[in-house]
Amino acid sequence: MSLTATARPGTQRSVLDALEAESIHIIREVLAEFEKPGLLFSGGKDSVVVLHLLAKAVFPGRVPIPVVHIDTGHNFGEVLDFRDAVVARYGLNLVVGSVQEYIDRGQLAQLPDGTRNRLQTRVLLDTIESNGFDVVFGGARRDEDKARAKERILSLRDEFGVWDPRNQRPEIWNLYNGRHEPDWHVRAFPISNWTERDIWAYIQREDIALPSIYFAHQRQVFERDGMWRAVTAVSQPEPGEQVAIREVRYRTVGDASCTGAVLSNADTVQKVLDELAVATLTERGATRADDRISAAGMEDRKTEGYF
Repeated sequence: MSLTATARPGTQRSVLDALEAESIHIIREVLAEFEKPGLLFSGGKDSVVVLHLLAKAVFPGRVPIPVVHIDTGHNFGEVLDFRDAVVARYGLNLVVGSVQEYIDRGQLAQLPDGTRNRLQTRVLLDTIESNGFDVVFGGARRDEDKARAKERILSLRDEFGVWDPRNQRPEIWNLYNGRHEPDWHVRAFPISNWTERDIWAYIQREDIALPSIYFAHQRQVFERDGMWRAVTAVSQPEPGEQVAIREVRYRTVGDASCTGAVLSNADTVQKVLDELAVATLTERGATRADDRISAAGMEDRKTEGYF
């Protein structure tokens, strides 16, 4: 069940209530069943919503688990500032896995294209293992990508962190089986059934704060492969690519080295919702260069242990 642009008046609250209740149920089941959970937290809208749901699930208690950020070193500054503010507001334990530290130690090599999203996998798996997490919550949604749509709400990862799309458990009647081998772990996706529009409608209803780059602002950008890329230390125009100041916003907050903005004047949540009502591409398909490597780019990364 998800919101659509043609939802009847008066149905939005009941749809969001149902999605919220399902997600809180999943979160409570995972907290009860596993010994050491963590929450993957990028500072993006989906992980922010999962944190909000987690806080509701344990209210009036405090969030009892650490948040885990895999820092590539190419993050937007606004997102890192927002992450730190959220950690301080909730009083969270922040665990950071640093791609840059792995590169500095010679454990990872910089990719030829300069991006680092694919380098996160090794750091993520090591961070999960070194902290003893038997489950980590993630903010993935099934409408993001074909590979996401194949995945269960509780998704097994083997001793190498590998996801096997052919080996998944049925989840009938909202029953979730978290049993796994001692050296395996589980990824839990409580907002699997939400859409991008559901997320924004819930952000509006709950008055949830987000990083400022999700809303229209002036930025120096250049066009490449149909995307507007920000001019940053890790994202520079090539010969022939003209730099201009445009009013843009970001639909997703990945690395500055591979994440594009969209031209937009949506500076409020309602304007974002209006914009999404006529959008024809998902946020990843429209703004993530790393998802254009191949038709199965996301699935290939997930089988390696990616988010």
